Amino acid sequence: MGRVRNVVNKINQRLTVKLAATILASSMLLSSLLGLLRDRFLNAAYFPNEKAHLAGYPVGLDAYTAAFMVPDFMFAILVSGALSVTFIPVFNERWIKGNKQSAWQISSSMINLMALVTLVTSVLIIIFADPLMKYLIAPGLSEAGHALAVSMMRVIAVNPLIFAVAAVIASIQQAVGRFTFYALAPMLYNVGIIIGTLWFTNGINLFGWQIFDGGIMGVALGVVLGSVLQLIVSAVGLIGLGFDYDFKIYWRNRGFRKVLSLLPARSIDQGMDYVVSLAEVNLASRMGDGIIRRYNQALTLHMMPINLIGVAISNAAFPQLTERLASERPDLFRRDLRSFLRTVIWMIIPICVVTFFARGYVVHFINNNGDPVMANILGCLVMAILFRTVYHMVARGFYAQQDTKTPMYVSIFAIVLNVALAVILGYYAKLGPYGLAWAQSIVAFVEVVILCVILGRRMPQLFDATFVKAVAKMALAAVPLAVACYVSVLVIPFRASDDSFLGALPKFGAITIFNFVVYGALSKWLKLPEIDPVLARMKRLLFSRFDMSKLRR
Repeated sequence: MGRVRNVVNKINQRLTVKLAATILASSMLLSSLLGLLRDRFLNAAYFPNEKAHLAGYPVGLDAYTAAFMVPDFMFAILVSGALSVTFIPVFNERWIKGNKQSAWQISSSMINLMALVTLVTSVLIIIFADPLMKYLIAPGLSEAGHALAVSMMRVIAVNPLIFAVAAVIASIQQAVGRFTFYALAPMLYNVGIIIGTLWFTNGINLFGWQIFDGGIMGVALGVVLGSVLQLIVSAVGLIGLGFDYDFKIYWRNRGFRKVLSLLPARSIDQGMDYVVSLAEVNLASRMGDGIIRRYNQALTLHMMPINLIGVAISNAAFPQLTERLASERPDLFRRDLRSFLRTVIWMIIPICVVTFFARGYVVHFINNNGDPVMANILGCLVMAILFRTVYHMVARGFYAQQDTKTPMYVSIFAIVLNVALAVILGYYAKLGPYGLAWAQSIVAFVEVVILCVILGRRMPQLFDATFVKAVAKMALAAVPLAVACYVSVLVIPFRASDDSFLGALPKFGAITIFNFVVYGALSKWLKLPEIDPVLARMKRLLFSRFDMSKLRR
């Protein structure tokens, strides 16, 4: 046990913001790639195409997608990002001042309370799965699709409970700057679903006893397996931190009461996104078989760069931002937030451009034969990629100040606008899933603008002339980059014959590398300092390789 503790301590050391962001981004990249592989296996098995071994089952995939809505919604409201941004600032106040007893009491209380609340929630989902699916989530599903979705929801209903405990444990590690196991855990969730898709769908046989006959319900069992694996890895990350767990809720702890006072506003804010998702699935279920899945997959693809850049950098930066304010250094807080925002914007712009023009390739990676509908939905979501990525960093500016109400009020306005636009554009204007996607992009832009205006007025020196000039240069660089990307896709187009992952990957890689080099050259020409660390790192790698070649001689 002592040897295990030493190994975990060595792996799980406190990291700098840059290294933490790199590890989180790498983890999210690997998790996203596993997610692509997961969806590719699912689509190969059940999506309608001549190669699917089940001859296509779009209703089954629609049911699978719809089954997640209520469990994910409840987890988002009760835990999810709501916990980390409310828990970490309060935890850090105690931790920095050396009051570890209070910090561990807050941690134990949150684990126990969240476990109790989500247990009740999971039971209620199991009981009311049928009417929820019929009247709220997907009223447009066929009778067979409805029955399957209800059964899957009842299996997946255990997720809020498992994820709640894992989320508190992960937040503890994030608060003290330990990101290794925090980063590893989400990858195993997709591993579980892949196991469910490849093996559980063929049935489960133990010692000659058939305990499960197979089918798409096996994927739901894989979801539960993935959540359990995620919890186990998260728990391993606590080894060596000195966590003093107590099976008790410390209602008198002021820090715990502070977290509870902050939690409702952030929970409502976090839940707003899922209200939009519920409305979108409801509308998509009326647009024909397979539309729920296509739209959901386009959303999944658009979330990849948001998670890789916006979520990864904001999560890595958040503890440092809270520490600046806890140390009463608002000047350093403004400097750091401004720097993080510039980095996020600079990194996401070329990704948005490549995603838009090479969207056929991107969709191919999860659907082997490509899908024009899904690709065009993704194209409509590109503006949402840009502004949702920026949103995560801007929102952390409020959460670090322990202000969860302002983003909540803005989110309430955004949710109303998003649902209204989804109904108008998707249903009445008959734009179908493209209308739903345009509603997302428009609202993402409006929400970020409102939050930036409020934050700028609260901190007048935050968005100074240097910052505005730098962002203008990045936007200027995007114009010739778009032309270069358009031309490169014309030269290397996605063709119907590109029916294998390895066949399309080199072409997409060539397009991406070329356009990233163009963007880097434009950034250097415009004197954007964000390019300098990248060039310095490349020089170090090149020179070190050159030196090694000399030594070998």
